[in-house]
Amino acid sequence: MQTEAALVAALKQRDPAALATLFEQYSDRIYRLAVSVLHDEVQADGVVQNTFLTLIERVQDFEGRASIGTWLYRVAHNECLMRLRQAKPIVDLVEENDDAPAMPTHLVDWQTVPDTILSSSEAMTEMERAISRLKPDLRTVFVLRDIEELSTAQTAEILGVSENVVKVRLHRARLALREQLAAYFEERAR
Repeated sequence: MQTEAALVAALKQRDPAALATLFEQYSDRIYRLAVSVLHDEVQADGVVQNTFLTLIERVQDFEGRASIGTWLYRVAHNECLMRLRQAKPIVDLVEENDDAPAMPTHLVDWQTVPDTILSSSEAMTEMERAISRLKPDLRTVFVLRDIEELSTAQTAEILGVSENVVKVRLHRARLALREQLAAYFEERAR
């Protein structure tokens, strides 16, 4: 297994094996991020393709201040944002308020829910729906931190925000998910 520095050095020498290694390590993760942001599998494929094209074209500019994975996520996130800006705007009838969401009106003790329900495909589908309903900035932080398991610092660097902003957005995302899923799990706990 090559170190990251060796992989980057090989990439700068145009080594196709190094590119293949990075593609194998990161393409699925970048795809999941893109699908979660764009809600479009075809667009997500394009994000993966453009991310690795950017890597090929710009690897000489990579300075190593962050890991190559963090750099790839940043490129992918920027590509997603560009695609969202190019898309037709969607009129939102609900006025968005950036204040903290209200506490959930009803919380369910999820410990009473059997593990079999949590692992069911139906529950996973409901979780995916709930994630897709999050505001884009909350959804992106949730995917990077809780699904891709990146650190707060890595997530902040990818998104170009402070670590405190990442923490606040993650907290809000988790609260929103808990509220959305409370009714679902309460119904199944009966």
